Amino acid sequence: MHHENSFNDSSSAMTQADILIVDDIPENIRLLSGILDAKGYQTRKATNGETALRAIEAMLPSLVLLDIRMPKMSGYEVCRRLKSNPKTTHIPVIFLSAADEIADKVEAFGVGGADYITKPFHVEEVLARVHHQLTILAAQQTIWQLNTQLEARVKERTHQLELANSKLSEMAFCDPLTQLPNRAFLMQRLQNVLNQPEQQNLQNAVLYLDCDRFKTVNDSLGHQAGDELLIAISQRLKSVLRQVDLLVRLGGDEFVILLSDLPDAVSATDTAERILNSFTSPFYLREREFFVSFSIGIVSSCSTYKEPEDLLRDADTAMYQAKAAGKDCYQIFEISMYEAVCQRLQLETDLRKALRQQELSLFYQPIVDLATETVVGLEALVRWHHPTLGLVPPDQFIPIAEETGMILKLGLWVLEAACRQLVVWQTQGMVDADFFVSVNVSAYQFAQRDFIEQLDRVLTETQMNPYCLKLEITETVIMQNFVSAAEVIHQLRERAIQLSIDDFGTGYSSLSYLHSFPVDYLKIDRSFTQRLHREKSSLSLVTAIIQIAQTMGIQIVAEGIETSDQLAQLKLLGCRYGQGFFFSKPLPVNQIIDFLSPEAYQIK
Repeated sequence: MHHENSFNDSSSAMTQADILIVDDIPENIRLLSGILDAKGYQTRKATNGETALRAIEAMLPSLVLLDIRMPKMSGYEVCRRLKSNPKTTHIPVIFLSAADEIADKVEAFGVGGADYITKPFHVEEVLARVHHQLTILAAQQTIWQLNTQLEARVKERTHQLELANSKLSEMAFCDPLTQLPNRAFLMQRLQNVLNQPEQQNLQNAVLYLDCDRFKTVNDSLGHQAGDELLIAISQRLKSVLRQVDLLVRLGGDEFVILLSDLPDAVSATDTAERILNSFTSPFYLREREFFVSFSIGIVSSCSTYKEPEDLLRDADTAMYQAKAAGKDCYQIFEISMYEAVCQRLQLETDLRKALRQQELSLFYQPIVDLATETVVGLEALVRWHHPTLGLVPPDQFIPIAEETGMILKLGLWVLEAACRQLVVWQTQGMVDADFFVSVNVSAYQFAQRDFIEQLDRVLTETQMNPYCLKLEITETVIMQNFVSAAEVIHQLRERAIQLSIDDFGTGYSSLSYLHSFPVDYLKIDRSFTQRLHREKSSLSLVTAIIQIAQTMGIQIVAEGIETSDQLAQLKLLGCRYGQGFFFSKPLPVNQIIDFLSPEAYQIK
């Protein structure tokens, strides 16, 4: 036998392997153990199958060299038992046999043997086959360890992913400021509610809440204080709700409440009233006291809805009705509200088309010198001839124009058209050189930074004499921003453009600003004019306004004159100018031309 150093590169792990040699011939055991011990392997011995099984059970070996032919229990039987036991099935078995028959090898591999060595033994063959099996075993162990580590890592990553997903889910469905559920959670919850029929004698309802005076806090104390107030508001709302009710923050100062399983004896309005009552108490924020109220829209039953969006839309619609009704109240949704919203939306769409397709026109109402009863000017009033609806009243489309921002384009068009028309009439000699046109200017136009630039451009392009232009604004325009209004009015005075306060007495009813803002005209609202003979208070107020205006050198224009008695009373009070149906209703261009003809220029 030749003992070569072919396996000197064996790993220490394999040379320290525990090998069990099983053979009923002691000489074979001594030979094999000598070969393996010389290479640093740890060996144990067993001379029969039963002893081998006990030795294996006592301590699992790395490898078994197993003789096939043994008395009582053959090597085949020992191998079958090892492979049938989960604890020992992984142990590789190399069979030993003096026979080199194919049938023996087939049976050896059939019972689970890993390799086969024939007698007489050759050192290099024994070492090679042992080394090969231990290498496979080491590789299997390495793979098992890697798999175990991988499984542990996957388990940890899975746990981390579950935590991350849980956090993301929480973030996706939670409002970060108030920690209330958000819109996404609400829509999911509403869908579940709509998918399940309401139980008998129980129903679900939705309340849509919008804070009426939250903007005041943000404007006065800043957004951080506003956030603190929102948290306090959400806590107070929760305090008046039941455990089963869902409170959601949609965003900003809007909240939604889903009332679940309301008994017939309890209505959604009960909850709305509790909410309104609870907010009669103030909030104390940054050493200041704040009162907050809500406009609440109610959908009293969810049973007729299939989509959460429709349910929320109708609750929102009812909330806006509550705002229109004066705020700090609730409104229950009715189908007529939705129809009105649809009509308003259609009117908005049509108004945009009307601006593009020039469906709008100007009517003019004469302004009369009451002393001489002659026409001294005209008020330009925009009118809309809708292709299918006919004449749309201004009080229907002007608010839409203001809400959508179309008022800027509309207002500029009115200004340009009125100036251009007056210049044409003056050029044609139809009116005197000092005849004026009066144009209403909305708060949105007046607040534009380039309002004066636009005005200059219109005057230049139309060649309009600025003295013949009067701009009408409301008290609200001035009171909303004293500083910017003062600057604009100053620039108007520089251009000799006259300014009139429209609907005087119906807004802030404060005369103090007249000392700070030089205006040329005050227009007494038609509501006072028409009550002159019916209410002493109206007569007293009009008398006071005229006397104060005369003292300050401001002219008065009375609106809404409809009777000769009203005209006579205003003359007695010293009112200089007036307009109303007594003289003429607003007329289109072709009719106002006839009205301004030399024959009609004097009011009869």
